Amino acid sequence: MPKGLKQSSSIIVVGARVIESAANTFTQQRIDLQLNPLDNEVFVVLGANLDVGSPDLITNDNSNTTMTMTTTSQTDLPTLNETAVIAKAEKVIRAASDSDQSVAFQEQFAETPASSLLEYVGIIATNDFFLQIQGARNLGAKTGSAKVYGYRATADASTYAALVQSEVLSS
Repeated sequence: MPKGLKQSSSIIVVGARVIESAANTFTQQRIDLQLNPLDNEVFVVLGANLDVGSPDLITNDNSNTTMTMTTTSQTDLPTLNETAVIAKAEKVIRAASDSDQSVAFQEQFAETPASSLLEYVGIIATNDFFLQIQGARNLGAKTGSAKVYGYRATADASTYAALVQSEVLSS
């Protein structure tokens, strides 16, 4: 249990989905956690799994689909090293430029680390989190889905203020 927090629920699983508004277009979906800010309630993320749609196979062209989960709203796809990013998944097809041969790659960035390594993956202090998706060189819009595992907790006033400020400043 993170210092300054008291667990107030059992483990909760939140499922969510994001759909590109058009092919190869950055799209974001807000997921409401219905936290109670009057009680200094936060969501402690124990793990997250992202399932991003496969890119289209296009002869002699690379394509990809990338999905991220963040604690704050984004205006474009963030990179994994940004503070607000909790998880990222990407699928890529690399095509040889002089033949019909292609190779598919899937990259997952430890969405759910071993529980013996980390006590938690992140803390969401505001009322929601966000899923983002964007493809590149695809023929149709792509979808992605997520499962987020965690629990509600209440924070003392100073811890809550620090968590909210840190989250807001990371956007």
